[in-house]
Amino acid sequence: MEEQIEKLEQIAQAEPYKIIISKPANAQVAYRKIVIEKKESYYQAASYTEKQVFHQNIPTDELSSYLGETVMECYLQVNAWDDAKEHILLCSKKGKVSYKTKSVAKDAAKKATEHNRKKQYLIEEGTAVPPLVDMGIFTAEGRVVKSMYDKFRQINRFLEIIDDGVKDYPKQELNIIDFGCGKSYLTFVLYYYFTEIKKRTVHIVGLDLKADVIRNCNAAAEKYGYENLYFEIGDINGYQADFPVDMVVTLHACDTATDYALFNAIQWNAKMIFSVPCCQHELNQQVDTENFSLLTRYGIIKERFSALATDAIRGNLLEYCGYKTQLLEFIDFAHTPKNILIRVVQKGGAASTKGVRVIVPSSAKRKYLEEVERMMEEFHFNPTLYRLLSDVGIIKK
Repeated sequence: MEEQIEKLEQIAQAEPYKIIISKPANAQVAYRKIVIEKKESYYQAASYTEKQVFHQNIPTDELSSYLGETVMECYLQVNAWDDAKEHILLCSKKGKVSYKTKSVAKDAAKKATEHNRKKQYLIEEGTAVPPLVDMGIFTAEGRVVKSMYDKFRQINRFLEIIDDGVKDYPKQELNIIDFGCGKSYLTFVLYYYFTEIKKRTVHIVGLDLKADVIRNCNAAAEKYGYENLYFEIGDINGYQADFPVDMVVTLHACDTATDYALFNAIQWNAKMIFSVPCCQHELNQQVDTENFSLLTRYGIIKERFSALATDAIRGNLLEYCGYKTQLLEFIDFAHTPKNILIRVVQKGGAASTKGVRVIVPSSAKRKYLEEVERMMEEFHFNPTLYRLLSDVGIIKK
């Protein structure tokens, strides 16, 4: 064990630009692999489960302790690359430690680093993107404003999630609705991504209740020459789409507005949904339990539990309706803890009847629904999405 700690410290002191921690020691280890990359002034760890990835920033001077706490007794292999060498640390299940290094060409390491950094960004620095210039994220020459690197990375993180969701979607032309678009920063970026990067035809409608916001957004779309991007005054609750909807986007729709957006998407048989919920107050006001009162005793715990329960229920109900659902970590623009993005893609080959997917086996549907209803009973929840789906007969009682 001491030898393993010593070698991990040696790896950290080499200031590697990339580390991969792999081969979990047993089935109880939470993540199948962890990829650590050096950023400008810190390291970022991406921890992968089978379906999700979680990010954590690590101060440079804490890398050694992070490796020790993470690797010991949990992982059997560590590979790390610095400018000159690859470090390989192996540990058998019986505790035998093997450590070696391989020389790599310095120029090759530098090129690999640059390649990895470029691969992260769908919108690369040096590209003149008019909305990003007007947002103050890019200079007129397409360089990232130094103080805006966080937002630049956040925008690319959002696009990466979208990109992964649409990569297998067969239609070249998409109709998209953005509920509660606000000033539409990401709506403009989304239009740019589809038309300029993916070379796909999109028609995007942005909806918001504020007339001045809609007026300004339409003026900006005209200025950029975005002919198929337009904005309307509209309420998430009750909006009628007179065209087939491929994708619904809802970013920071407050409280139950997210539920109405998800409900509309289900009703329209939308093939993809990308939703970042915000301000989940509904269940926080309802929660009441005798068996798990420790979850409601402390205000901050009650608030976070209610928010997580809200999104877990939404996820199950979407699975019940025939969607493959993932809850992903998303770096929020406001830097709040509410950074979950719900990515929803209709399951392949799904037939539809009045917008309801029928591919889900009855046993799976029953499990998804029973899990929700047990939670509702235990905590006295009455979630809006469940109620909406019940009212139109999608949930059969």
